Amino acid sequence: MAEKQVKKKKAEEEKPKHAPGKLMVYDLDGKVSGELDLPESFKGEYRPDIIRRAVTAIEANARQPYAPAPRAGMRHSVETWGKGRGVSRVQRLMNSSTGAQSPGNVGGRRAHPPKVEKDLGKKINHKELLLGKLSALRATSEAGLVRARGHRFSDGLTVPVVVRDDFESIKSTQDAVKALESIGVYDDVERALKGTNIRAGRGKMRGRRYRVPKSLLVVLSKECVGGRSVRNLPGVDVATPSKLNASVLAPGGAPGRLMLVSESALQTIGAWRR
Repeated sequence: MAEKQVKKKKAEEEKPKHAPGKLMVYDLDGKVSGELDLPESFKGEYRPDIIRRAVTAIEANARQPYAPAPRAGMRHSVETWGKGRGVSRVQRLMNSSTGAQSPGNVGGRRAHPPKVEKDLGKKINHKELLLGKLSALRATSEAGLVRARGHRFSDGLTVPVVVRDDFESIKSTQDAVKALESIGVYDDVERALKGTNIRAGRGKMRGRRYRVPKSLLVVLSKECVGGRSVRNLPGVDVATPSKLNASVLAPGGAPGRLMLVSESALQTIGAWRR
């Protein structure tokens, strides 16, 4: 274990320092194979308030309407005894003294249930939504914000982490893990794995058993085998440039996500207008 840490430290020391406003391009072995200028789309104004507002609106508009069945809690044969018996005047099951159907009774209807016709969405201006996306994109290029969000990556790496397009042709998860280890970002995947825990409450009975921390955001130019090789790693999300928004770039409204992007995808993102 000690030898592995020494080798890792030496590898980090050997990585060349980068100039401000420059991004290193890494190959699958973690070696620097080129240098790029930081695109203008990453140089917008940093507005955490707008990011939070945009993420709140996106998540609210993605909610699915829900409500109990119209007759839920009402499927009983009940009668009322009326007054004068020294008991509460609630509906009771036929030929029984058990209260039923009223909101205060076991198995009864809800007093004020949610309704499917309620609008759960939030309105937001289109320009605010765009500003939130570009602002969240700016945060991904600030190493201090990325570390403050809890992400772990090797010292000396430029963020966002730009990799050769060869990454898009990786066919197995095993090869993808080796590439992430060589580049120096796999520690963040391990952080997500260690932080995975069983959800509290009823959600774990409804297909949401585990809560997994957000890890890498892998942005590739198109749907490809490279995305399928990493999408099953803990906390890793895979997206194309067209799928990016403030919620993906800053989950929960917390800016500074660690992003790994291919050269082709970075070229597409760099063409966005500020």
